[in-house]
Amino acid sequence: MTNTSRDTILSSLKSALPASSPLPNLPASGPWQTFADPFGRFCERLKMVGGLCQRVATLDEANRQLNTIDEWTNARVRVSVVDGVGDSTIDLHVIDDPHDLENVDYAVLRGHFGVAENGAVWVTDDTVMHRVLYFLPQRLAMVIPSSQIVQNMHEAYDRIEIGQHAYAGFISGPSKTADIEQSLVIGAHGARSLTVFAVDDL
Repeated sequence: MTNTSRDTILSSLKSALPASSPLPNLPASGPWQTFADPFGRFCERLKMVGGLCQRVATLDEANRQLNTIDEWTNARVRVSVVDGVGDSTIDLHVIDDPHDLENVDYAVLRGHFGVAENGAVWVTDDTVMHRVLYFLPQRLAMVIPSSQIVQNMHEAYDRIEIGQHAYAGFISGPSKTADIEQSLVIGAHGARSLTVFAVDDL
């Protein structure tokens, strides 16, 4: 078998790898950044990155708030995977090809918990049939328990089980990008808005 250019390049890269270093021994208790009002900090950071947080008592209240958003009520194609919050104009169960979801205007999805430090929400693929719904819709709403706001990313990673999901990640605010002049553009390559409904009775 002859070596291809690809084999030669990969072999060269492998031989140039630096020696492995042991991971630092980080104490579980920190000291890490904490906040007197984690929920307030979560909302503040989410707003800073272009999102919006609304605290509601029940899913029914979240549904009422959702229906005051013009982009939701005017959405031609919308999806909700949260019972009691919004509705769906399409049936996800009959969609095999995720590309068929490219025209979704608004999606209501579930998040597991929020992070006060950076306004991020932890999401996994076990709450939605097609993970592209985190990225393809024009606008997103997420529903999380208001009681599930951790202080920082160290606490967040303590809650995560690596390897349990085909897809998982943190989402903080709508899609955004910035050029070298630091001109921030919201919705450049994904959702143009993100609303997080933090529900007390959940």
